[in-house]
Amino acid sequence: MRTPLSVVIGAGGTGGHIYPGLALAEALRRADPDAVISFIGTERGLETTLIPAAGYRLHTVDMIPFDPALGAKRFLLPAALLRSGAQARSVLRTQKAQVVVGMGGYPSAPAIVGAKMAGLPSVIHESNAVPGRANQFAARLTEHLTVAFDGSRAHLSGGERARTVGMPIAASLAALDRPALREEARRAFGIPEGARVVLFNGGSLGAARLTAAAVGLAARWRGRGDVHLLIKTGPAALAETRRKLIDAGAEPAGHPHGPGHSQGADAGVGPVAQAVPYLDRMDLAYAVADLVVCRAGSATIAELATTGVPAVLVPYPHAPGDHQTHNARVLSDAGAAHLVPDAETTADRLADILDPLLADPARLAVMGRAADPGHHARAADLLAETVIRLTGQPTTTREFTS
Repeated sequence: MRTPLSVVIGAGGTGGHIYPGLALAEALRRADPDAVISFIGTERGLETTLIPAAGYRLHTVDMIPFDPALGAKRFLLPAALLRSGAQARSVLRTQKAQVVVGMGGYPSAPAIVGAKMAGLPSVIHESNAVPGRANQFAARLTEHLTVAFDGSRAHLSGGERARTVGMPIAASLAALDRPALREEARRAFGIPEGARVVLFNGGSLGAARLTAAAVGLAARWRGRGDVHLLIKTGPAALAETRRKLIDAGAEPAGHPHGPGHSQGADAGVGPVAQAVPYLDRMDLAYAVADLVVCRAGSATIAELATTGVPAVLVPYPHAPGDHQTHNARVLSDAGAAHLVPDAETTADRLADILDPLLADPARLAVMGRAADPGHHARAADLLAETVIRLTGQPTTTREFTS
């Protein structure tokens, strides 16, 4: 009898590490429906909600960030790694794990340490153009390195042996047909007839800078019927954003919830703008958007490149190694996006960029075609094949391109 595939994935902190881990889990289940897949993370990040909600078991360990801002607490990092690594090793034994995968971010490092302690094969996936501290450390503990972007190799310890597999994204985005889904998406969000849509997406927790600029833009454009702003605020900022939209005249007080209500229990729909706490159907969000204003996390860059949505990218200025700016240049250098520094992201600056773009569908189409989708649509399957190959089990596969 064949031993069921058992894989433990280290992923946590933000959606930028968790969603690719979930995409990998989905691909592993496609390859082996009987696979036993679980995750290692901490109790601090979004993994505590996102991973169980996706139907996977989450094991938590005690780990602290790889962050110089911790001050004297950074000297506790070696002890924290040993402790959390030992906890992870115990999880691996309980799960009878055959392979361990680290998706980056500090919650994934204990999984790789635990694999080393247990003598198990492991692989890391680096999603950013400039690798983070956790993966720089973890790369020294495994022979198997994969990256989302070719440029990452030059910045990753041992990067010459890394394979470019792309960024694992959800199957619904990898196969997205935007024109085919567009009318359903417009109905789902209650978009007025004839209006072009700008999606403001600040990431898994929202982004105050983008939300503030969106509210200012909604005030400037109030009364226009040819444009609609869809603003993802994150749950914490929803009520305040709706109040500001009402005060700005962009959303009448007491305006009833429209069809966009299906995207969030507290979605508020206005004539120029609507604010939603989250987007549980990113395929609909990308299908409805004519243009996206967003941060430049690696998962977002891969999704934009794959789906062909033009963008204005506002890199998070405090990202380690300024990696979001490096991520953004993958698209801006190709002509698929505009790059705007965070400090310059105001309603006026965005209006100067967005107005001519929204008035020129042909230019938007050129931007949408400019991005190189690379391996992203196949990345989850390619990474799954690497994982399965390390168990010695046969795969369905094609060889990787390096």
